[in-house]
Amino acid sequence: MSPEYAMDGIFSVKSGVFSFGVLLLEIVSGRKNASFHHIDQPLNLMGYAWNMWKEGNGLEIIDPILRDSCPSGKLLRCIHIGLLCVQESARDRPTMSDVVSMLANEIISLPTPKEPAFSFGRSVAEADK
Repeated sequence: MSPEYAMDGIFSVKSGVFSFGVLLLEIVSGRKNASFHHIDQPLNLMGYAWNMWKEGNGLEIIDPILRDSCPSGKLLRCIHIGLLCVQESARDRPTMSDVVSMLANEIISLPTPKEPAFSFGRSVAEADK
């Protein structure tokens, strides 16, 4: 759910882009955002992907099944696009037509993503409350 809808009940043109970004990260990682938790920190999938990406360890979030069936460069590009889609501000997210172009055309350079919305999830202790 996009931040503008979750916080203010406002559905924007780019709310769907946010959801697509979450879905793309879930597909590439093989993990669900809603059930993802990281043992050391209260990170959700978006926060974990962001931390791995900014540390240059994007390959670590890729589902092992996909590593053997798809070139790592394409998978890293999908992570990059997914992170662009989950930006907190709707104006920082690409349009869906831009996303399709980015996925279809590997020559298009991608902007640098900012820290995604909702990058910290609930800790396991908070989830039990």
